[in-house]
Amino acid sequence: QVQLQESGPGLVKPSQTLSLTCTVSGGSITTNYYAWSWIRQSPGKGLEWMGVIRYDGSTYYSPSLKSRTSISRDSDKNTVYLQMNSLKPEDTALYYCAAGRPQDISSSDYYAYWGQGTQVTVSS
Repeated sequence: QVQLQESGPGLVKPSQTLSLTCTVSGGSITTNYYAWSWIRQSPGKGLEWMGVIRYDGSTYYSPSLKSRTSISRDSDKNTVYLQMNSLKPEDTALYYCAAGRPQDISSSDYYAYWGQGTQVTVSS
């Protein structure tokens, strides 16, 4: 059973850079055809797919966030990372790491495994 654990700073000031970590256990992030996404949910809104790193290391991003977002991985540590710069108050959200073999990498419906989420608040 794949398990995901997100971690991060919790509180970030506007214009700063956010760095989140997704530690994976129970499976390898290089397992064929698996995709590892970051998905967030702002207060009162639905899930928003941010981007993905696939088993082969390829990455794809939401067009609206692409200029500020980077997803990377460390295969030796079995860990996926999210970095987002120029943070704004509207980036306040619960950030999830999710994994699976999605038919559509940008749809949260297709991810079978989820972490519990980590709250990020952007405020001065």
